[in-house]
Amino acid sequence: MELFLKNHNYKYAVEQIMLLLFPGEKPLYPETPSGDFWAQVSLSRGKRYATATCKIRSGSGVFRGSARVRESLATDSFLQRIIKLSFYRAGLRLTGKKPPWGAVTGVRPGKLMSRYLDAGMADAAAIAEFTKEYDVSPERAQLCLQTAKYSSSISKNLALQDICLYVGIPFCPTRCAYCSFVSQSVERSAALIPEYMEALLLDVEKTAEAVRAAGLRVISLYIGGGTPTTLSGQQLTDLFSALYAGFDLSSCREITVEAGRPDTITSEKLEVLSRFGVTRISVNPQSMCDSVLQSIGRRHTSSDVLDAMALVRSNQGFTVNMDLIAGLPSDTFEGFEESLGKVLALRPENITVHTISLKKGSRIMLEGIRLPSDKEAARMVDSSRNALFSAGYVPYYLYRQKYMTGALENVGWCLKGQENIYNICIMDELCSIVAMGAGASTKLVAKSGEMQRRFAPKYPKEYIETIDRLLSEKNKIKEFYNGLLPE
Repeated sequence: MELFLKNHNYKYAVEQIMLLLFPGEKPLYPETPSGDFWAQVSLSRGKRYATATCKIRSGSGVFRGSARVRESLATDSFLQRIIKLSFYRAGLRLTGKKPPWGAVTGVRPGKLMSRYLDAGMADAAAIAEFTKEYDVSPERAQLCLQTAKYSSSISKNLALQDICLYVGIPFCPTRCAYCSFVSQSVERSAALIPEYMEALLLDVEKTAEAVRAAGLRVISLYIGGGTPTTLSGQQLTDLFSALYAGFDLSSCREITVEAGRPDTITSEKLEVLSRFGVTRISVNPQSMCDSVLQSIGRRHTSSDVLDAMALVRSNQGFTVNMDLIAGLPSDTFEGFEESLGKVLALRPENITVHTISLKKGSRIMLEGIRLPSDKEAARMVDSSRNALFSAGYVPYYLYRQKYMTGALENVGWCLKGQENIYNICIMDELCSIVAMGAGASTKLVAKSGEMQRRFAPKYPKEYIETIDRLLSEKNKIKEFYNGLLPE
């Protein structure tokens, strides 16, 4: 789509809303229109109002939209908002199709809802304002409200020095068709694991030194991937021994390990996790339909999931999360409902319902694998929401991604009192996430809103080769916190 910006340079805002309404289009910036499909987004500043207007030209005509904000409130954030709204309103007149999240484009819609709650609005007023401003459906506004309340509750109990830790294990038994994470199939890269573990243990040691020097306190530890339980029992023991030796975990409220694949869960590994105080693990079927599992490249069956859950429940003390994905290849609405019913019957403390995201590096995109329609995926997600509420689960965090089927969402659900602190903190940017391992992303967060991000190389081999440089950069953690914490 050809884009023309007048009196502003908010390219990212315009491109975000364009991708929402026209997901197959790429932004182009010619000097003059050269086709029949283009948009001009203008910004004008007056004494009382800043006004954004959008004009979209297509083969069927010209479509217009506008939005404004009082000039006294016209910060960058508000200007971008009205620019998006003007484009959204013009695009809606053209397509006639309202996205489920209306004009919301960001990853964290709950943060938008939090603004209303922080301003002292009552629940009903916050939902009404959110629905009106962003054209969001009442059902999704309610999701935002509930997750925003969980976020507020956690935030009130966080001190300036509180942080979460993340450890990345980028290996899986096989690579799923939808996966774009930096996980390596152990069929192809098992030989890298010992060398990777050597580098990771050095990373843990150096990171722990930096965290101690900065005076930080660990409240949550999350070991993800990939599939961390791809590691052997001894390798898991070595990792946890290093974590406990380096970090003071006495204030840690939870420890999560993504066991993920049921075919990696053994009594030996569960004993290791229990011995080191792990409180929460994931057993992620993604689907309970064997034909769907086969289509996405998983080696396990739905029966294996049941066996893994029986094994986990026989080891007392673990909170369990189970993931399902709406919109998987060869799945149907009826099949997804059946999968959800089987998962609900297991009564895990957490259930996360993802919507499939079409990532460029995934086999789905590379091979053009056929997926359920946007409408079918939306039916799955809507049905899951109703079923989970009816079963006593409540939404405690949510996020969205680019290129999600149907522009839908991912939602974490929990039984009362079983929310995962790490998921809330990372999604709502409540505190720093200090990360170790390949593909891990450290995000340092100050109460003032200042943030710094540091990324480790994506692939295990690259991570191993650059470990010395990564270790030398760990002092940036202490530098960030200089002057931010009380003496």
